[in-house]
Amino acid sequence: MSAPLYIDTAPELAAFVAAARRERQVGVDTEAASFHRYHDRIYLLQISSPTQTALIDPVAIAAPELAPVGALLADPQLEKTFHDADYDLRVLDRDYGFHAVHLFDTRIAAQLTGEPGIGLAALLEKYLGVKLQKEHQKADWSIRPLTPPMLAYAAADTRFLLALRDALEQRLTALGRLPWALEEFKQLESLRWTGPGIGGEGEEEAYLRLKGAKGLSPRSLAALRLLHRWRDTVAERDDKARFRIIGNDALLAVSRALPATRAELTQIKDLPGSLARRHGDALLDAVLRAKALRENELPRVERR
Repeated sequence: MSAPLYIDTAPELAAFVAAARRERQVGVDTEAASFHRYHDRIYLLQISSPTQTALIDPVAIAAPELAPVGALLADPQLEKTFHDADYDLRVLDRDYGFHAVHLFDTRIAAQLTGEPGIGLAALLEKYLGVKLQKEHQKADWSIRPLTPPMLAYAAADTRFLLALRDALEQRLTALGRLPWALEEFKQLESLRWTGPGIGGEGEEEAYLRLKGAKGLSPRSLAALRLLHRWRDTVAERDDKARFRIIGNDALLAVSRALPATRAELTQIKDLPGSLARRHGDALLDAVLRAKALRENELPRVERR
């Protein structure tokens, strides 16, 4: 296989997709940046044909001009191989309205063969003797330019997928389980995004999902609700992952302690001093507003 192509223009994309659609199958993957950004989105698309891997930059190419990718995914004559397709298919629907058909999922295939390790790295090492580098698993794919090591990591995620697919298909056939896999792959075609705003749980209840929240007193729970809302506002404004503003443990600790002064704030064990200094006024304001609520305004958790 030739060196990966970095595609950041619509004409280059159209040419690559036209060539890829002349093949029988391609491998596909996506990279996002939810570990770093508030607004999760696809920041890189990887597609490998048997002879070429393309790293497609959806930041540089306007969404309407990504239409060839949607056509490739929807092509019933071209098989698309993913590893653990579930999330990729959902975010492709969320970001672009792309829907894939004629799928093969190497993770599902590995599960049906009884493999003990179904991660991509474990499977590639076992079946192909390929060792993937792991240092960019939580990389910030929103940065530009992407570094050469990041691009090499991204390319490796799909360039070996088709060979792995063939090896797993042979194993499924030998076990008589290929029909099971084909049935599972067919079901993947109906996956759609169902996150917040499209049927997901509202952000108003999100604070209750924090571990330990339901053990708080009503007053502390009110503080947590306000603190959580404040963090979400800052994270959205700065486009940073929520935990990069302040962690859940720190929010819970402030909610339990209900501090009234900066001195009391600095005594909270699970609140780093740097965060107390940086966000002290906002944290104290949320607590003050929680303390001012009437009893009938406090949130309460139903006990089962």
